[in-house]
Amino acid sequence: MDKRTLLDRIARDTEERVLLAHVLDKCELCRTRDVPAHTDFLSPAERRGAEELLHAALYHDGWRTLGGYADAERRMLCFLPAWQDEPDTEELLAVLRVRWHESETVGHRDLLGSLMALGVVRGKLGDILVSPQSADVIVCADVADYLAREWTQAGRVRLRAQRIPPDALNVPERRVRVIHDTVATLRLDAVASTGFGMSRGRAAELIASGRVQLNHRETTKPDAAVREGDVVSARGLGRFTLAEVGGQSKKGRTAIAVERYL
Repeated sequence: MDKRTLLDRIARDTEERVLLAHVLDKCELCRTRDVPAHTDFLSPAERRGAEELLHAALYHDGWRTLGGYADAERRMLCFLPAWQDEPDTEELLAVLRVRWHESETVGHRDLLGSLMALGVVRGKLGDILVSPQSADVIVCADVADYLAREWTQAGRVRLRAQRIPPDALNVPERRVRVIHDTVATLRLDAVASTGFGMSRGRAAELIASGRVQLNHRETTKPDAAVREGDVVSARGLGRFTLAEVGGQSKKGRTAIAVERYL
């Protein structure tokens, strides 16, 4: 399948087409020159599209994702030549720890906004892990020294940034609420009803409006199948994972457990 046909098949809009063309270029660079190649950080939705593209192109191996820690959401896509088994983490990634005065409060949005104000594009930034008086930020190695030097403020709050070893990364515990329920079917509208605490009819309307993503890809089909381990998100409502699918009750309803992110 040629490049244009692949992009026509996978890309959902012009913006994604540009991104996926870039992914293919990196893949071909690695394969034709036998050198490592990588993208910048991709969001879960971008990575999902890229992985669909690579599988459609029959590239099932020779690439890895790299985000700095096991559960990282934003990840680079790394293409490996035959002589390399794993990406060179220290060459590609760096970690900055930024601190502020204990009397101040700084959130994820404040930190991201201040980084973007420095002219750093989103693709250069991985996950931002916020703790009470500090945050660890995973960045592309090529912008780390610049940010360590220039990142001194978020709004009116003074910041102190420094590079730390990747193995010193502080990953806050992810908080979730487990919800147990039974559903008549494992359709997206039924599972979303449980996960978001709304009627099934309201969930179906939400899905049809284009506000819901299944495994980081927008879907407008309320009857889309949901499987154990799938992630469902909705703009303005957060996200959850279908953590467990159990057996059926005597009335034919299926037991489920969802983990709603807090």
